[in-house]
Amino acid sequence: MGGIYIHIPFCKQACHYCDFHFSTNMKKKEEMVLALAKELELRKKEFQNQTVETIYFGGGTPSILTLDNLLFLIDTVYKHYQVTKNPEITLEANPDDLNDEKIKLLAQSPINRLSIGIQSFFDDDLKLMNRAHNSVESKKCLEIASQYFENITIDLIYGIPNMSQQKWIENIETALSYNIPHISSYALTVEPKTALNTLIQKGKINAPSDEMAKKHFDILTQKLKSEGFIHYELSNFGKPDYFSINNTAYWLGKKYIGIGPSAHSFDGRSRSWNIANNSLYIKSIQSNLLPSETEFLSSIDKYNEYVMTGLRTIWGISLQKIELEFGKKTLDYLLKNAQKHLENNALEIKNETLTITEKGKFYADGIASDLFLLNLE
Repeated sequence: MGGIYIHIPFCKQACHYCDFHFSTNMKKKEEMVLALAKELELRKKEFQNQTVETIYFGGGTPSILTLDNLLFLIDTVYKHYQVTKNPEITLEANPDDLNDEKIKLLAQSPINRLSIGIQSFFDDDLKLMNRAHNSVESKKCLEIASQYFENITIDLIYGIPNMSQQKWIENIETALSYNIPHISSYALTVEPKTALNTLIQKGKINAPSDEMAKKHFDILTQKLKSEGFIHYELSNFGKPDYFSINNTAYWLGKKYIGIGPSAHSFDGRSRSWNIANNSLYIKSIQSNLLPSETEFLSSIDKYNEYVMTGLRTIWGISLQKIELEFGKKTLDYLLKNAQKHLENNALEIKNETLTITEKGKFYADGIASDLFLLNLE
Protein backbone atom coordinates (compact mmCIF):
# COMPACT_ATOMS: atom_id res chain seq x y z
CA MET A 1 0.00 0.00 0.00
CA GLY A 2 1.21 3.50 -0.76
CA GLY A 3 0.09 7.03 -1.48
CA ILE A 4 0.30 9.63 -4.21
CA TYR A 5 0.78 13.28 -3.28
CA ILE A 6 0.12 15.87 -6.04
CA HIS A 7 1.54 19.34 -5.43
CA ILE A 8 -0.49 22.16 -6.98
CA PRO A 9 1.97 25.11 -6.98
CA PHE A 10 -0.41 28.06 -7.30
CA CYS A 11 -1.92 30.51 -4.80
CA LYS A 12 -4.00 33.69 -5.14
CA GLN A 13 -1.65 35.49 -2.78
CA ALA A 14 1.30 34.71 -0.51
CA CYS A 15 0.52 34.04 3.16
CA HIS A 16 3.07 35.86 5.32
CA TYR A 17 4.22 32.71 7.17
CA CYS A 18 4.45 30.29 4.22
CA ASP A 19 7.71 28.93 2.81
CA PHE A 20 6.18 26.25 0.55
CA HIS A 21 6.77 26.39 -3.18
CA PHE A 22 4.02 28.18 -5.14
CA SER A 23 3.43 30.93 -7.71
CA THR A 24 0.73 33.60 -7.81
CA ASN A 25 1.03 33.71 -11.61
CA MET A 26 -1.65 31.41 -13.07
CA LYS A 27 -0.55 31.65 -16.72
CA LYS A 28 0.92 28.16 -16.80
CA LYS A 29 -1.93 26.46 -14.94
CA GLU A 30 -3.17 24.30 -17.83
CA GLU A 31 0.39 23.43 -18.89
CA MET A 32 1.11 22.45 -15.29
CA VAL A 33 -1.90 20.13 -15.10
CA LEU A 34 -0.72 18.33 -18.28
CA ALA A 35 2.81 18.09 -16.84
CA LEU A 36 1.50 16.60 -13.57
CA ALA A 37 -0.42 13.97 -15.55
CA LYS A 38 2.68 13.22 -17.62
CA GLU A 39 4.81 12.80 -14.49
CA LEU A 40 2.22 10.37 -13.10
CA GLU A 41 2.58 8.35 -16.31
CA LEU A 42 6.39 8.54 -16.34
CA ARG A 43 6.62 7.18 -12.80
CA LYS A 44 4.06 4.36 -12.89
CA LYS A 45 6.80 1.69 -12.76
CA GLU A 46 7.76 2.89 -9.26
CA PHE A 47 4.39 1.58 -8.03
CA GLN A 48 4.25 -1.56 -10.18
CA ASN A 49 3.62 -3.93 -7.28
CA GLN A 50 1.91 -1.39 -5.03
CA THR A 51 -1.71 -0.45 -4.48
CA VAL A 52 -2.54 3.24 -4.12
CA GLU A 53 -4.68 3.79 -1.02
CA THR A 54 -4.54 7.60 -0.88
CA ILE A 55 -4.47 10.46 -3.38
CA TYR A 56 -3.72 13.81 -1.81
CA PHE A 57 -3.94 17.19 -3.57
CA GLY A 58 -1.70 19.58 -1.60
CA GLY A 59 -0.04 22.88 -2.33
CA GLY A 60 -0.18 25.75 -2.86
CA THR A 61 -3.93 25.89 -3.21
CA PRO A 62 -5.35 22.87 -5.06
CA SER A 63 -8.89 24.31 -4.85
CA ILE A 64 -7.75 26.89 -7.46
CA LEU A 65 -8.01 24.09 -10.06
CA THR A 66 -11.30 23.48 -11.86
CA LEU A 67 -13.19 20.28 -11.14
CA ASP A 68 -12.31 19.11 -14.67
CA ASN A 69 -8.58 19.58 -13.88
CA LEU A 70 -8.93 17.54 -10.68
CA LEU A 71 -10.96 14.77 -12.37
CA PHE A 72 -8.41 14.58 -15.19
CA LEU A 73 -5.60 14.00 -12.65
CA ILE A 74 -7.63 11.44 -10.66
CA ASP A 75 -8.47 9.60 -13.92
CA THR A 76 -4.75 9.61 -14.81
CA VAL A 77 -3.94 7.90 -11.50
CA TYR A 78 -6.60 5.24 -12.15
CA LYS A 79 -5.35 4.74 -15.70
CA HIS A 80 -1.72 4.05 -14.73
CA TYR A 81 -1.87 2.69 -11.15
CA GLN A 82 -3.62 -0.01 -9.20
CA VAL A 83 -6.00 1.80 -6.83
CA THR A 84 -7.64 0.26 -3.77
CA LYS A 85 -11.43 -0.07 -3.74
CA ASN A 86 -12.21 2.96 -1.55
CA PRO A 87 -9.17 5.25 -1.60
CA GLU A 88 -8.98 8.34 0.60
CA ILE A 89 -8.90 11.26 -1.87
CA THR A 90 -8.17 14.56 -0.13
CA LEU A 91 -8.36 18.07 -1.54
CA GLU A 92 -6.71 20.94 0.34
CA ALA A 93 -8.92 23.99 -0.10
CA ASN A 94 -9.24 27.58 1.02
CA PRO A 95 -12.62 28.89 2.23
CA ASP A 96 -12.74 31.59 -0.49
CA ASP A 97 -12.63 28.89 -3.20
CA LEU A 98 -15.45 26.83 -1.71
CA ASN A 99 -18.76 28.38 -2.64
CA ASP A 100 -22.05 26.50 -2.55
CA GLU A 101 -21.84 25.38 -6.19
CA LYS A 102 -18.22 24.18 -6.01
CA ILE A 103 -18.85 22.17 -2.82
CA LYS A 104 -21.86 20.42 -4.42
CA LEU A 105 -19.79 19.55 -7.52
CA LEU A 106 -16.89 18.26 -5.39
CA ALA A 107 -19.32 16.13 -3.37
CA GLN A 108 -20.39 14.36 -6.59
CA SER A 109 -16.74 13.68 -7.54
CA PRO A 110 -14.44 10.88 -6.24
CA ILE A 111 -12.96 13.39 -3.75
CA ASN A 112 -14.15 12.22 -0.33
CA ARG A 113 -12.13 14.31 2.11
CA LEU A 114 -11.68 18.08 2.39
CA SER A 115 -8.78 19.75 4.19
CA ILE A 116 -9.83 23.37 4.71
CA GLY A 117 -7.25 26.04 5.58
CA ILE A 118 -9.22 28.06 8.13
CA GLN A 119 -6.20 29.05 10.35
CA SER A 120 -8.35 31.41 12.48
CA PHE A 121 -11.96 32.56 12.73
CA PHE A 122 -10.83 36.14 13.51
CA ASP A 123 -10.28 38.73 10.77
CA ASP A 124 -7.37 40.49 12.52
CA ASP A 125 -5.43 37.18 12.65
CA LEU A 126 -6.23 36.45 8.99
CA LYS A 127 -5.02 39.93 7.98
CA LEU A 128 -1.79 39.48 9.96
CA MET A 129 -1.17 36.21 8.09
CA ASN A 130 -2.27 37.73 4.74
CA ARG A 131 -4.87 35.02 4.16
CA ALA A 132 -7.12 35.42 1.11
CA HIS A 133 -10.36 34.76 3.03
CA ASN A 134 -12.24 36.35 5.93
CA SER A 135 -14.06 34.86 8.92
CA VAL A 136 -17.52 35.13 7.31
CA GLU A 137 -16.29 33.03 4.35
CA SER A 138 -14.78 30.48 6.78
CA LYS A 139 -18.04 29.96 8.62
CA LYS A 140 -20.21 29.90 5.50
CA CYS A 141 -17.92 27.39 3.81
CA LEU A 142 -17.93 25.04 6.83
CA GLU A 143 -21.68 25.31 7.13
CA ILE A 144 -22.15 24.12 3.52
CA ALA A 145 -19.21 21.67 3.40
CA SER A 146 -20.37 19.82 6.52
CA GLN A 147 -23.74 19.16 4.83
CA TYR A 148 -22.08 17.44 1.85
CA PHE A 149 -18.88 15.94 3.27
CA GLU A 150 -18.58 13.70 6.29
CA ASN A 151 -14.77 13.60 6.28
CA ILE A 152 -13.48 17.14 6.82
CA THR A 153 -10.32 18.38 8.48
CA ILE A 154 -9.48 21.99 9.17
CA ASP A 155 -6.21 23.76 9.96
CA LEU A 156 -5.93 26.11 12.92
CA ILE A 157 -2.84 28.10 13.90
CA TYR A 158 -2.00 28.92 17.52
CA GLY A 159 0.71 31.09 19.07
CA ILE A 160 -0.25 34.05 16.84
CA PRO A 161 1.16 37.30 18.34
CA ASN A 162 -1.38 39.04 20.61
CA MET A 163 -3.84 36.12 20.50
CA SER A 164 -5.39 35.85 23.96
CA GLN A 165 -6.23 32.51 25.53
CA GLN A 166 -9.92 33.41 25.35
CA LYS A 167 -9.68 34.09 21.63
CA TRP A 168 -7.94 30.75 21.10
CA ILE A 169 -10.68 28.95 23.07
CA GLU A 170 -13.29 30.67 20.84
CA ASN A 171 -11.42 29.46 17.74
CA ILE A 172 -11.56 25.85 18.97
CA GLU A 173 -15.21 26.11 20.04
CA THR A 174 -16.22 27.59 16.69
CA ALA A 175 -14.52 24.68 14.91
CA LEU A 176 -16.27 22.15 17.18
CA SER A 177 -19.67 23.71 16.51
CA TYR A 178 -19.51 22.32 12.93
CA ASN A 179 -18.92 18.73 14.13
CA ILE A 180 -15.61 18.51 12.26
CA PRO A 181 -14.11 15.02 12.88
CA HIS A 182 -10.45 16.03 12.40
CA ILE A 183 -8.37 19.08 13.30
CA SER A 184 -4.75 19.82 12.37
CA SER A 185 -3.22 22.55 14.49
CA TYR A 186 0.24 24.11 14.30
CA ALA A 187 2.17 26.77 16.18
CA LEU A 188 2.91 29.84 14.08
CA THR A 189 6.57 29.42 13.18
CA VAL A 190 8.77 32.08 11.66
CA GLU A 191 10.58 30.68 8.64
CA PRO A 192 13.51 32.58 7.10
CA LYS A 193 12.79 34.40 3.81
CA THR A 194 9.08 34.85 4.63
CA ALA A 195 7.17 38.13 4.86
CA LEU A 196 6.42 37.35 8.52
CA ASN A 197 10.14 37.18 9.30
CA THR A 198 10.70 40.54 7.59
CA LEU A 199 7.80 42.18 9.49
CA ILE A 200 9.20 40.90 12.80
CA GLN A 201 12.73 42.10 11.92
CA LYS A 202 11.31 45.56 11.16
CA GLY A 203 9.45 45.60 14.48
CA LYS A 204 6.00 45.82 12.83
CA ILE A 205 4.79 42.57 14.43
CA ASN A 206 5.77 40.95 17.72
CA ALA A 207 7.61 37.65 17.45
CA PRO A 208 5.49 34.63 18.50
CA SER A 209 6.09 33.63 22.12
CA ASP A 210 6.95 30.02 23.02
CA GLU A 211 5.30 30.51 26.39
CA MET A 212 2.02 31.60 24.77
CA ALA A 213 2.21 28.79 22.20
CA LYS A 214 2.64 26.25 25.04
CA LYS A 215 -0.48 27.63 26.81
CA HIS A 216 -2.47 27.44 23.57
CA PHE A 217 -1.21 23.89 22.94
CA ASP A 218 -2.29 22.77 26.44
CA ILE A 219 -5.75 24.33 25.99
CA LEU A 220 -6.09 22.63 22.60
CA THR A 221 -5.07 19.14 23.77
CA GLN A 222 -7.33 19.25 26.85
CA LYS A 223 -10.33 20.67 25.00
CA LEU A 224 -10.17 18.22 22.08
CA LYS A 225 -9.56 15.23 24.35
CA SER A 226 -12.72 16.12 26.30
CA GLU A 227 -14.62 16.18 22.98
CA GLY A 228 -13.58 12.63 22.05
CA PHE A 229 -10.66 13.44 19.75
CA ILE A 230 -7.54 11.26 19.78
CA HIS A 231 -4.26 13.17 19.71
CA TYR A 232 -2.67 10.66 17.34
CA GLU A 233 0.16 12.90 16.07
CA LEU A 234 1.60 16.06 17.59
CA SER A 235 -0.31 18.39 15.24
CA ASN A 236 -3.25 16.12 14.47
CA PHE A 237 -6.42 15.24 16.33
CA GLY A 238 -9.03 12.85 14.96
CA LYS A 239 -12.23 11.23 16.08
CA PRO A 240 -12.01 7.41 15.89
CA ASP A 241 -12.03 6.27 12.20
CA TYR A 242 -11.15 9.77 10.99
CA PHE A 243 -7.35 9.78 11.21
CA SER A 244 -5.74 10.96 7.96
CA ILE A 245 -4.75 7.75 6.14
CA ASN A 246 -2.42 9.79 3.91
CA ASN A 247 -0.48 11.42 6.74
CA THR A 248 -0.47 8.30 8.91
CA ALA A 249 1.28 6.49 6.04
CA TYR A 250 4.07 9.13 6.09
CA TRP A 251 4.60 8.70 9.82
CA LEU A 252 4.61 4.91 9.61
CA GLY A 253 7.28 5.00 6.87
CA LYS A 254 5.12 3.74 3.99
CA LYS A 255 6.03 4.37 0.36
CA TYR A 256 4.68 7.46 -1.41
CA ILE A 257 5.22 9.30 -4.68
CA GLY A 258 5.27 13.11 -4.76
CA ILE A 259 4.16 14.58 -8.10
CA GLY A 260 4.78 18.21 -9.11
CA PRO A 261 7.40 20.89 -8.49
CA SER A 262 9.09 20.63 -5.04
CA ALA A 263 7.19 17.41 -4.20
CA HIS A 264 9.05 14.76 -2.18
CA SER A 265 8.92 10.96 -2.59
CA PHE A 266 10.01 8.07 -0.37
CA ASP A 267 10.46 4.37 -1.18
CA GLY A 268 11.82 3.04 2.11
CA ARG A 269 15.46 3.25 0.97
CA SER A 270 15.75 6.68 -0.61
CA ARG A 271 14.14 10.08 -0.65
CA SER A 272 13.81 12.19 -3.78
CA TRP A 273 12.48 15.65 -4.51
CA ASN A 274 11.50 17.55 -7.63
CA ILE A 275 12.89 20.92 -8.70
CA ALA A 276 11.08 23.86 -7.05
CA ASN A 277 10.61 25.90 -10.23
CA ASN A 278 7.39 25.73 -12.28
CA SER A 279 8.87 26.61 -15.69
CA LEU A 280 11.86 24.26 -15.36
CA TYR A 281 9.61 21.50 -14.05
CA ILE A 282 7.21 21.77 -17.03
CA LYS A 283 10.08 21.98 -19.54
CA SER A 284 11.77 18.90 -18.09
CA ILE A 285 8.59 16.78 -17.96
CA GLN A 286 7.73 17.78 -21.54
CA SER A 287 11.12 16.33 -22.52
CA ASN A 288 10.27 13.07 -20.67
CA LEU A 289 12.87 13.82 -17.98
CA LEU A 290 12.21 13.68 -14.25
CA PRO A 291 13.56 16.90 -12.70
CA SER A 292 14.49 15.30 -9.39
CA GLU A 293 17.37 14.62 -7.03
CA THR A 294 17.72 11.47 -4.93
CA GLU A 295 19.36 10.84 -1.58
CA PHE A 296 19.92 7.28 -0.33
CA LEU A 297 19.30 6.99 3.39
CA SER A 298 22.07 5.64 5.59
CA SER A 299 21.35 3.44 8.58
CA ILE A 300 21.77 6.52 10.80
CA ASP A 301 19.28 8.51 8.66
CA LYS A 302 16.74 5.71 8.90
CA TYR A 303 17.14 5.45 12.66
CA ASN A 304 16.82 9.22 13.15
CA GLU A 305 13.74 9.40 10.93
CA TYR A 306 12.08 6.54 12.79
CA VAL A 307 12.81 8.19 16.16
CA MET A 308 11.51 11.57 14.91
CA THR A 309 8.26 10.23 13.42
CA GLY A 310 7.73 7.60 16.13
CA LEU A 311 7.87 10.15 18.93
CA ARG A 312 5.39 12.40 17.14
CA THR A 313 2.70 9.69 17.10
CA ILE A 314 0.69 7.49 19.47
CA TRP A 315 2.43 4.46 17.88
CA GLY A 316 5.76 5.48 19.42
CA ILE A 317 9.11 3.73 18.92
CA SER A 318 9.18 -0.07 19.00
CA LEU A 319 12.23 -1.14 21.03
CA GLN A 320 12.06 -4.53 19.32
CA LYS A 321 12.24 -2.87 15.88
CA ILE A 322 15.23 -0.74 16.97
CA GLU A 323 17.14 -3.83 18.10
CA LEU A 324 16.13 -5.88 15.06
CA GLU A 325 16.92 -3.23 12.42
CA PHE A 326 19.71 -1.22 14.05
CA GLY A 327 21.28 -3.58 16.60
CA LYS A 328 21.66 -3.94 20.35
CA LYS A 329 24.28 -1.17 20.52
CA THR A 330 21.81 1.32 19.05
CA LEU A 331 19.05 0.20 21.41
CA ASP A 332 21.37 0.73 24.39
CA TYR A 333 22.22 4.20 23.07
CA LEU A 334 18.53 5.07 22.70
CA LEU A 335 17.64 3.92 26.21
CA LYS A 336 20.65 5.66 27.77
CA ASN A 337 19.75 8.98 26.11
CA ALA A 338 16.05 8.56 26.92
CA GLN A 339 16.79 8.00 30.63
CA LYS A 340 16.57 11.65 31.82
CA HIS A 341 13.27 12.11 29.90
CA LEU A 342 11.90 8.88 31.39
CA GLU A 343 12.86 10.11 34.87
CA ASN A 344 11.09 13.43 34.45
CA ASN A 345 8.00 11.75 32.91
CA ALA A 346 8.32 13.26 29.43
CA LEU A 347 8.76 9.73 27.99
CA GLU A 348 7.39 6.36 29.07
CA ILE A 349 7.88 2.70 28.10
CA LYS A 350 4.85 0.42 27.86
CA ASN A 351 4.67 -2.92 26.01
CA GLU A 352 8.22 -2.54 24.68
CA THR A 353 7.25 0.80 23.09
CA LEU A 354 8.77 4.18 23.89
CA THR A 355 6.20 6.99 23.67
CA ILE A 356 5.95 10.63 24.59
CA THR A 357 3.70 11.59 27.52
CA GLU A 358 1.26 14.52 27.75
CA LYS A 359 3.97 16.39 29.65
CA GLY A 360 6.54 15.84 26.89
CA LYS A 361 4.39 16.45 23.80
CA PHE A 362 5.07 20.15 23.31
CA TYR A 363 8.82 19.46 23.51
CA ALA A 364 8.79 16.32 21.32
CA ASP A 365 11.12 17.63 18.61
CA GLY A 366 13.75 18.62 21.18
CA ILE A 367 13.45 15.30 22.96
CA ALA A 368 13.80 13.44 19.65
CA SER A 369 17.00 15.34 18.85
CA ASP A 370 18.45 14.10 22.19
CA LEU A 371 17.93 10.55 20.93
CA PHE A 372 19.38 11.05 17.45
CA LEU A 373 22.49 9.25 16.36
CA LEU A 374 25.31 11.42 15.05
CA ASN A 375 27.73 8.57 14.45
CA LEU A 376 27.44 4.85 15.13
CA GLU A 377 31.11 4.63 16.07
